[in-house]
Amino acid sequence: MIELTLPDMTCGHCVKTVTGTVQKLDAAAQVQCDLATHTVRIETTQSPEAVKQALEEEGYPAR
Repeated sequence: MIELTLPDMTCGHCVKTVTGTVQKLDAAAQVQCDLATHTVRIETTQSPEAVKQALEEEGYPAR
């Protein structure tokens, strides 16, 4: 399980983009986003570094 804080994730469109980005890396990934806390929990076979890099490239750097 990877848990990240994405301060720039603020709306439904952001959630869709974050989910799609992760699922491009791993189509079977499970993504749970919480807009109120700007956190995302990801169940994936990909490394945390690969996920963080992909999200950063889409404009959602993790903190």
